[in-house]
Amino acid sequence: MVEDAHARPRSAREEPLYDVDVPTPSHGERARTLVEGIGTGTLCTIGKEPAGYPYGSFVTVAFDGPSPVFLISELAEHTKNLHGDERASLLVAEGGEEDPLANGRVTLLGRCTPASDGDLGARTAYLARHPNASYYADFKDFRFWRLEVESARYIGGYGRMSWVTGSDWSVARADPLGRDVHAIVEHMNADHADALLAYTHAFSRATDATEATMTGVDRYGFEMSVLTAAGHRPVRLAFEQPVTTPTEARHALIELVKKARSVLG
Repeated sequence: MVEDAHARPRSAREEPLYDVDVPTPSHGERARTLVEGIGTGTLCTIGKEPAGYPYGSFVTVAFDGPSPVFLISELAEHTKNLHGDERASLLVAEGGEEDPLANGRVTLLGRCTPASDGDLGARTAYLARHPNASYYADFKDFRFWRLEVESARYIGGYGRMSWVTGSDWSVARADPLGRDVHAIVEHMNADHADALLAYTHAFSRATDATEATMTGVDRYGFEMSVLTAAGHRPVRLAFEQPVTTPTEARHALIELVKKARSVLG
């Protein structure tokens, strides 16, 4: 269930300024996109000494499909813990110091077990993400491990959070624009502020907006923060059809600004 822990009564002027039914990534898709762009996390295990206490370790991680995979030493405390209790969680969080709690993070829960000798997926995925690990991957005290995700907690910053079931996690896919979002957003804000304002005036109820800043983009559309008489407000608009590459996103944004200018006369 999607939750808003910071919900408060809305005044009339706080009603959404856009169609809230526009295509939007699921929280499972947002979570998969976030974790696949980050190669480190905090692995939490059930401690053996002292017994029963959660024990957090900084680890490097890769993803083989929906499963986090690790290359860890038998000498590590978390490995000893996992031999005693398979239950574990992995926290993966975005960086950024301006307001850390506004950043996205995902906690994956499940059982973490050694990858089988025939599990080439774990090895391939991990070494592709962390090629420098190849020189110790075959040391006798190192082994690949796999976390089978049973559920996930997604927090996309303030007010955007939910539990994602294991089945929803397994079928979700990372957004194809995930690695290019920063570049697209920077380009639109630096070079096409007029287009962002045209989108806002033509396709949202923020007709009094004086500024518009793109804050995110994905296969289905994009999000903006627009400045209105009531302050900064969110607006989300959809592409006519999902895109899969930065080039397709560029063409979709160009077509949309043409339509916006036509609507605005």
